[in-house]
Amino acid sequence: MAKNLLKYAVSMGLILLCLLAGVNIQELLGTSIPGSIIGMLILFGLMAGGLVPGEWVKPSANLFIRYMILLFVPISVGLMDHFDTLIGNALPILAAAVGSTFIVLIALGLMLDRLLKRGQK
Repeated sequence: MAKNLLKYAVSMGLILLCLLAGVNIQELLGTSIPGSIIGMLILFGLMAGGLVPGEWVKPSANLFIRYMILLFVPISVGLMDHFDTLIGNALPILAAAVGSTFIVLIALGLMLDRLLKRGQK
């Protein structure tokens, strides 16, 4: 019991430290990239570099994934709070979503085509 509690504490601590580092870096640099994304990249870098084993993060990550739907409730309430703004800008939002999807599809198709042609040589 105490061992499991310690695993959860360590994994939650690592995730929160990376989040805190990302938020501080974002404020320090004044970038438009959210601090949570920077923190996630820091955590990814630590795990990819082998400094933090995946088993250290796994307990809290599984917990977050299991209850992820609860994390969307504040976002949904915020969207409903600004519903008139969303409706007023629906066409640009839709155009950006569809346009960026096509750009990604075309870019990935071209990259895959080049990689497959290179592999056949």
